[in-house]
Amino acid sequence: MKKVCENWEKVLLTTTCGPEYFEEFEAKAKQASAEIFRVKTPVEAKEIITNLIKFTNAKKVVSVDNVLQQASGVNEELQAMGIELYTSQNDIAEHAETADIGISGVEFGIAETGSVCQDAYAIESRLVSMLPPVHIAFMPSSRIVPGVEQAFDVFSQVFQRGYLSLITGPSRTADIERVLTIGVHGPSRFIVIAVDEPVSGGVA
Repeated sequence: MKKVCENWEKVLLTTTCGPEYFEEFEAKAKQASAEIFRVKTPVEAKEIITNLIKFTNAKKVVSVDNVLQQASGVNEELQAMGIELYTSQNDIAEHAETADIGISGVEFGIAETGSVCQDAYAIESRLVSMLPPVHIAFMPSSRIVPGVEQAFDVFSQVFQRGYLSLITGPSRTADIERVLTIGVHGPSRFIVIAVDEPVSGGVA
């Protein structure tokens, strides 16, 4: 899968970054209507996702695999539940528009705005995060930078070509008579699962 940066973890070591900024990140993200779950291990994320699937009665999931998701074992659990799960580029392209949930990884969070950065060079990453009504993103809880300035310092080190997404809560617009509406141009729910336990390889 194409990526703007092959080792985000290494690049983030060059800037101010750490779990001490998580509390501010969580507060700002919730202000933007994101849903935040912090877990100690990837396996704990599996229960959150399976409960969400049961609650929403989801039948179809598209997913861009990341190491946190793989460590959680959620893919195997979804298949055991009889959920349609699509992970290849071609299958995601075919099914993202009709999927109930999209699952991906994001590279880091920004405490100042409650945003997350997604390496979205690969088209399947963009489809998974934009088309389904629910987007679930895995993120290491230690990868939080304090502000936008630090985020752009990171971008300046890695970006030569490709596509980076900054996601702040679910899709929203107030274009129609200045009435705020959620989920018009993208997911109506944005859920971040922040994992404390380091997993080899990070999110990439």
